[in-house]
Amino acid sequence: MKQATYRYFDAETRGVSFAAMLEDLGHAAPGDVVLLHGCCHNPTGANLTLPEWAEVAAVLERTGAIPLIDLAYQGFGDGLEADAAGTRLIASRLPEVLIAASCSKNFGIYRERTGVLLALAPDTAVRELTQGTLAFLNRQNYSFPPDHGARLVTMILGDPALRAEWEAELEEVRMTMLGLREDLARELRDRSGSDRFGFLAQHRGMFSRLGASPEQVERLRAEHAIYMVGDSRLNIAGLNARTVPVLAQAILDCGI
Repeated sequence: MKQATYRYFDAETRGVSFAAMLEDLGHAAPGDVVLLHGCCHNPTGANLTLPEWAEVAAVLERTGAIPLIDLAYQGFGDGLEADAAGTRLIASRLPEVLIAASCSKNFGIYRERTGVLLALAPDTAVRELTQGTLAFLNRQNYSFPPDHGARLVTMILGDPALRAEWEAELEEVRMTMLGLREDLARELRDRSGSDRFGFLAQHRGMFSRLGASPEQVERLRAEHAIYMVGDSRLNIAGLNARTVPVLAQAILDCGI
């Protein structure tokens, strides 16, 4: 299967390189599948705005490409409804859409690997073909997987009281991550006298890409025992009030 990449992250602004993204997506052809993150982009933390989603939809309409939307962190960014807005816009505009929605993170059942694949088809014939193909792939991969996670999600979403409790807890998680982002951005601004880390407060989700070089990432590990993957993806959810100042100083000490 032939694969191609499209530009997305702007290393200078730490935001979305949107014009470049649209240019690359414009080269897609009918039948091509374009992978998109619905919200809380992993690994960068930089996300599309709703008007930008509309422009992406227009490009996909023009090229005939099929979007595959990875919705792994719904509720961690701007809220359950807001985080699904881009996905819903795409689904309302295009005749054929694939959506992979995960419950592993936002339900706190990561080890259960729980989620759902949704397929929007333009007509009955395509729907039946898609359903048959997915059934075949299911049979080849795992046939009848354990359904503990799926049962838990069904139980929670089907009970108004449990659903309300889950939504409240998820909102608390979301606000905690936003607070950590703001704290880290503020700590870096106060210590550096610069607002160049302001993007951390603008990003959403569990992760942000700092923009550090592999050598700087290695220095963080060797000199400060701070670990992140080589592309400088930082796990915001792993921070707390005590470690934010420590991380901020280490970032500056390593010349990031």
